[in-house]
Amino acid sequence: MASSLRLYLACIRNTLDAAMCLQNFPCQEVERHNKPEVELKTSPELLLNPILICRNEAEKCLIETSINSLRISLKVNIYHLSLDPFL
Repeated sequence: MASSLRLYLACIRNTLDAAMCLQNFPCQEVERHNKPEVELKTSPELLLNPILICRNEAEKCLIETSINSLRISLKVNIYHLSLDPFL
């Protein structure tokens, strides 16, 4: 179980390392503004394909990238986490 978690986290890390190649890109519609393209989705040519990394149905990581922004969505199974320190 620990090796599958290690491989899952390594896959997420390597994908994030590749996706973090961002650059300054001004908005094509409003002059002198930098808007996150991953949020606006105004130019489909500036968006990259989203990457979904799944360990199982309860643990997923969605990485959406564009030329100037990055969005990471995580779904984790909280039943495996120990909540005692937080209570």
